[in-house]
Amino acid sequence: MQQADIAIAIVGVLILAWAGDQLTGRRGLFAASLVSATGAVCGWFLAVRVFGAASMDEIGWTAWSGAGSVLGLVTFYLFRNTR
Repeated sequence: MQQADIAIAIVGVLILAWAGDQLTGRRGLFAASLVSATGAVCGWFLAVRVFGAASMDEIGWTAWSGAGSVLGLVTFYLFRNTR
């Protein structure tokens, strides 16, 4: 079921990026998707490799990747330089 977990995480990251883009009123979906995906990879790395809180056999790492994605998007929109 690892493939299903990965697909769930990818879809979740794209939904979070789209929601963040819509909530801020910006139209930079590529940038939001890139930041969201980077945050998700960081969340996965923390859960699986650093803390050992989850393994790839469980679905718990998807929550960690979603949290990393949200944290990345919040910091991206908070500290983004607006002209």
